[in-house]
Amino acid sequence: MLDGGADWLHVDVMDGRFVPNLTFGANMIAALRKLTDKPIDVHLMVVEPEDYIEPFAAAGASVFTFHPEATVHVQRQLDAIKKRGMLAGLALNPGTPLTHAEEVLGDLDLLLIMTVNPGFPAQSYLPASTDKIGRARALLTAHGARAFLEVDGGITAQTIAAAHQAGADTFVAGHAIFASGDPARAVGELRRRCMVAV
Repeated sequence: MLDGGADWLHVDVMDGRFVPNLTFGANMIAALRKLTDKPIDVHLMVVEPEDYIEPFAAAGASVFTFHPEATVHVQRQLDAIKKRGMLAGLALNPGTPLTHAEEVLGDLDLLLIMTVNPGFPAQSYLPASTDKIGRARALLTAHGARAFLEVDGGITAQTIAAAHQAGADTFVAGHAIFASGDPARAVGELRRRCMVAV
């Protein structure tokens, strides 16, 4: 992936409660950090993400993104993430309104729009996501927010251009890269599709 021009590594962390699956912990982040100095973007699909801020920061995470439904005090967690030297991100599921992020836009370094319901790989991009990405971009612009606008779920060579044109500037692609047989080429093709869409 990095040879193909990927800028970040994105790691999905699931606790078997917020979403059905169980995946990586801080030890995976520590292992990746030994292999690269590129930013490691962790997306926590977990209940009570505040319990994970310290261990993931210590492991070398660069970006820490969580879901507003998973904690009581969203702004407090965003502040705690930044105090540990990470970029602070908030993830919105397809059914989560943008208003969940509006009051904390000034605290965000990254706004993640989920373009599938989280928890399972290789899902298809939800077409309604494109409109939500556009509304998210308009919201960030209207408030002068400089957060990355990231999208995650069903990002392929066929869907990335629409998400890019709608205003996304950061893309998570898993299946499209790892199922391709040539990850570097797949990353390059995704980047090319964004350039063509400009």
